[in-house]
Amino acid sequence: MAAITGQKSEADRKHPVDETLPPFKMFTSGLQHVAAMYAGVVAPPMIVGPACGLSATETAFLMGASLFTAGIATLLQTLGFWKVGAKLPFVNGVSFAGVTPMVAIGKAQSPHNALPIIFGAVIVAGVLGFLLAPYFSKLVRFFPPVVTGTVITLIGVSLLPVAFNWSQGGNSRDPAYGSLTNIGMAALTFLIVLVLRRVLRGFLQQIAILLGLVAGTLIAIPVGITDFSALTKADILGFPTPFHFGAPQFDVAAIVSMCIVMLVCMTESTADMLALGKIVGRPADERTIEGGLRADTLGTAVSPLFNGFANSAFAQNIGLVAMTKVRSRFVVATSGVILVVLGLCPVAASVISLVPLPVLGGAGIVLFGSVAASGIQTLASAAMEKGDNALIVAAAVGIGLIPIAAPDFYHNLPKDLLVVLDSGISTGCLVAIVLNLAFNHFGSRTQEGAEALAPGGDPQIPLQPDRGAVDDTDETASAPAH
Repeated sequence: MAAITGQKSEADRKHPVDETLPPFKMFTSGLQHVAAMYAGVVAPPMIVGPACGLSATETAFLMGASLFTAGIATLLQTLGFWKVGAKLPFVNGVSFAGVTPMVAIGKAQSPHNALPIIFGAVIVAGVLGFLLAPYFSKLVRFFPPVVTGTVITLIGVSLLPVAFNWSQGGNSRDPAYGSLTNIGMAALTFLIVLVLRRVLRGFLQQIAILLGLVAGTLIAIPVGITDFSALTKADILGFPTPFHFGAPQFDVAAIVSMCIVMLVCMTESTADMLALGKIVGRPADERTIEGGLRADTLGTAVSPLFNGFANSAFAQNIGLVAMTKVRSRFVVATSGVILVVLGLCPVAASVISLVPLPVLGGAGIVLFGSVAASGIQTLASAAMEKGDNALIVAAAVGIGLIPIAAPDFYHNLPKDLLVVLDSGISTGCLVAIVLNLAFNHFGSRTQEGAEALAPGGDPQIPLQPDRGAVDDTDETASAPAH
């Protein structure tokens, strides 16, 4: 009958994740993702560079290299090949988890050796993670809604302080940090985004964040908080020369440190993939997570070749997908191409950097709040009234909020432990997994807990919908994609 009427059958319809948009919509939607995550990509090299004794020019080179390698990692994640890539709308970039140990390595080594030692450790960590991906992905069975909902909520809540910091100016040592001007611009951008989301329709509503950033930046020019210096000093072309800072060196202590970081990144990426799979209506199964972890770790292993650091999924872009309902992975692949171009064209990267941090902070509050809202929505389906699920959420959220609410809480503990403890996402995730095992899998209350694992009591690994068909069983899957 479908063939007679000319209509596509259910099996022939593409899932929104696999759909392509018209070129203009593809570019603007991809640019919106880049604008949302740009500051997060360039911030780690801005911190690590000076710690390793780099000049301002060399630090700028490191920033360009980070953009370039983030683009490569994003393309691996969204397009993929063989068994590499989650093939979900995931943006990848430099992980903040590695900043603290890399700064420590930089301070402990001479400026000449610091970056080669860091790059050597990142290569080993990436290779180790790639080999562990098939085994690590099997942990998905321990991520029922009570765990994933908790982690997604923590992801959003953990990112909100970043938006608050941006809203104040981003640099606490700047005399203007927290000024009425900065906070006012953040508040104005926040309101602009909300108004645009309310009054616009269709595609314009989907790019409300990008329009809000443009409007906020234009208003910031006469206010005097837009910095054009990077644009005037930037070169038109610049390639991140392989091993620009020297051939990688392999130091045991640095390798151990970065391998721990890699495990933390893999934990966070697993949680992020589960979150995004829920949002786009294509639940992430074991195969998806394995491919996603392979893309993360392969991107990490390759990054040092072009002077980049460890890459992982960027949680802030999950909020953008949740808000815009644009679920196409090819949109994010376009973001990867834009990132590669920015890495090869410093002057183009400088145009994106014109967006003042207070403007980005105002939009970030909406974005990151959307992630937390998605987590709360997931928890609503976690059978909180059954078993000890409410206790699991309470404990995991409480522990996960410690690094956010009390950043110096763990300051007397060994520094090696801080790689994990300073990440509220990682600690909250681990607590949720352990308590879920204790209350819902082991002991005399196993049966009661099993009923609370998920709606319907099914503790099995989530099944992957047919990659060629639309899954309309999820609420988000029925929302308009474009």
